[in-house]
Amino acid sequence: MSRVVNWLQHHETRAFHFVNQRIQHFFLDHFFSKITHLGGATATIVISLCCALFGHGALRVAGFQALIALTVSHIPVAIIKKKYPRLRPYLVHPQTIIGKNPLTDHSFPSGHTTAIFSIIFPFVAAMPALALVLIPLALTVSLSRIYLGLHYPSDCIVGCLIGSTASLVTVAMWG
Repeated sequence: MSRVVNWLQHHETRAFHFVNQRIQHFFLDHFFSKITHLGGATATIVISLCCALFGHGALRVAGFQALIALTVSHIPVAIIKKKYPRLRPYLVHPQTIIGKNPLTDHSFPSGHTTAIFSIIFPFVAAMPALALVLIPLALTVSLSRIYLGLHYPSDCIVGCLIGSTASLVTVAMWG
């Protein structure tokens, strides 16, 4: 079992270093440092709340579903972060390239990734064509977390799973 865990950790670290160090570019530095905030609390709450309060029809319903999914998804995130206190990559790997004001709480799972994935599926369910924009956007936010040195790939994968599950269950239970 420990061989499997070591193998996984080795390959995850390699993937992290590739995204964080190998694909560095001036344009990507600025792009990812801006887009990452779409997964933050302010953006996800404001977008969902505005749609719920000011939207009409399916957009209004999607806004309420997104708020519910966002709330529900962060319960397991809070529990897991306390139970499995994983250090952020930049605290473990000194060569990590980081942006301004790096977070210091635990990295597993990614809260930004959880948040963005928790709010997109109600909007996709309401307007399926939005999947062409929202799913790549959510994946880009997730990738930004690795690029900025704040998360390992598994942090983002688990965040994606938690957010997507909360979102899809909310949409299914609503209907």
